[in-house]
Amino acid sequence: MSLKLTRRLALAGIAAATLALGLPSGPALAQQPTIPIIVKDTTSFYWQIVLAGARKAGQDLGVNVPELGAQAETDINGQISILENAVAGNPAAIVIAPTERTALGPPITEAAKSVPIIGIDSSAESTAFTSFLTTDNVQGGRIAADGLAAAIKAKTGKEEGEVALITNAPNAGSLEERKKGFIEQLAKHPGLKLVADRYADGQAATGLNITTDLLTANPNLVGIFASNLIMAQGAGQAVAENGVKDKVALIGFDSDDRLVGFLKDGVISGLVVQDPYRMGYDGIKTALAASKKETVEKNVDTGANLVTTENMNEPRSQELLNPKVK
Repeated sequence: MSLKLTRRLALAGIAAATLALGLPSGPALAQQPTIPIIVKDTTSFYWQIVLAGARKAGQDLGVNVPELGAQAETDINGQISILENAVAGNPAAIVIAPTERTALGPPITEAAKSVPIIGIDSSAESTAFTSFLTTDNVQGGRIAADGLAAAIKAKTGKEEGEVALITNAPNAGSLEERKKGFIEQLAKHPGLKLVADRYADGQAATGLNITTDLLTANPNLVGIFASNLIMAQGAGQAVAENGVKDKVALIGFDSDDRLVGFLKDGVISGLVVQDPYRMGYDGIKTALAASKKETVEKNVDTGANLVTTENMNEPRSQELLNPKVK
């Protein structure tokens, strides 16, 4: 086979991968760098905010930003395939929020041999990230523990009693870090005892069932931390349906219209809210700089804030609770 034919076939393969991903081709590809962003779940409100930030960065910076992702945070194999296809499209860089810490490590390390990889939100077992932008999730867990302690005292008059932790799924980097921070900080509130530490399966209905079971099995329960949006939805529904909002404090993580409604009604005492819009925007901005061989920060903390029923109408809280997704 001639070198010319080999090159022609290679280019055809890249073009096919480009079309499969919806990336620009021909003159458009030459004029505008392409940086795909791969999220965990394109249907979740949280990830829609991340994508909105990435989309705005693409508009501001002249970058084509294909928005890629699975239909569920638990679709590990789907995300690996998406990453491999994205690399085959020969982009300038890739931004990815790894679905699972262990399984995504080797594919990310392999991908980084061909293209700069910018991580957002969750970690993976790889040292190949050019830069990593995320909430300090350990600190987010600490914020949740302090917020829960304060909410329990407000409801019961004392910082004492049994509490529970519900995690969306096992071995997700960001969730394990939140769990770690929560447990560490809870130890600084000696009157509070962690009596249940449960994992779910990524479904709000499971969060509802787990919380209902916890309320039944632990009549002295005074507080719950649900460590992501989906679990907070399920836990909030359980607290509302069981009529225990006046005696059980609930702290969630992230927000959507449903959780904001629970917050207004006092079903949820507080939400630890990240800045996913910034994560998406700065992820693309950092990826573009990395693709140009510019120096970028290795680790960037995008911040977290506790929004409560008392402060939810303040300007910064409203900015975080009602981001622009269009």
